[in-house]
Amino acid sequence: MIESPNVDTLLAGPLGGWLEQQGQVRAEAKAKSNRRFMIASVILIPVMGMFWVAQMFGNWNEELKMFLSFAGLAGGGGWAYAPRAKAIKETKRGINTAIAEALGLTFLDTFEPGHGFELAKTYQMVPHFHRSSFEDLWSGDLGGRAFTLHEAHLEQRRQSGKRTTYVTVFRGAILTLAFDRQFHGTTLVERDKKHRKLFGGQKDSVEFEGHRLDCVDMVHPEFEDKFTVWGDDQVEARYLVHPRYVERLIEVETAFGGQNVRTLFKGGELVLTIESGNMFESGSLDPKDDRARIETCVAQFMSLAGLADSLNEPAR
Repeated sequence: MIESPNVDTLLAGPLGGWLEQQGQVRAEAKAKSNRRFMIASVILIPVMGMFWVAQMFGNWNEELKMFLSFAGLAGGGGWAYAPRAKAIKETKRGINTAIAEALGLTFLDTFEPGHGFELAKTYQMVPHFHRSSFEDLWSGDLGGRAFTLHEAHLEQRRQSGKRTTYVTVFRGAILTLAFDRQFHGTTLVERDKKHRKLFGGQKDSVEFEGHRLDCVDMVHPEFEDKFTVWGDDQVEARYLVHPRYVERLIEVETAFGGQNVRTLFKGGELVLTIESGNMFESGSLDPKDDRARIETCVAQFMSLAGLADSLNEPAR
């Protein structure tokens, strides 16, 4: 298991000096943003007032009036907030990069998801989505095993008449870890009762892009109240999903306030998804928050790294 970075050591090194300089950058960004908010208010308030007055004395389309008002507020607010957002993003990138370097890993804030996310989609470990965004990729060698961890934000499109909205259906972590050996089959572990028969009851098998996995009858009946195991190698699935393994999955959900943790054993990899919300947000406009945010970010990463290590095949 990798050793957790010492926050005092990080702040005493190059990161501390960089954050000191970044304090002035953040102060300037905050002042610039405040000026923009004032300019936007001076312009938008009279314009929006004209919209509503025109509605009273004219024949304005109600939907057009609402659209123009919303567009004005969104555009003005986004323009005003942009300097703050840029400073926060730069600070976050600097902090997380320093943490990753201390761990011997690489951090990227923009990237394209890789093989682990494709497997998560194939085996329905994440919901169907129409729009996606990704951030905070940590990658490298974790205890001698190839490791990647990143966040995903997935949204479904909803249509109501002419109005289109997007609803978040998944926000959490996607973790991929190389195992010490190749698996004979494919094993999927997920919360119970996801795949139900038309008239109730658990399905006997499911198919993922033509790959059939059968419901595994576990030796420990109490597991069935919490998780369902699917696989194409019953013996291997029972070996992998043992009592301590399920306890760890529940501990993971509790530790991150998450839900719907799912794991997949395939080839020589473990893929895990968990709805954990937004993580690794180490950037802030206030330098006084830096230490606490760094500590939180380190704790979040080490917890998931510890999870990856603990969910690897135990010696039995």
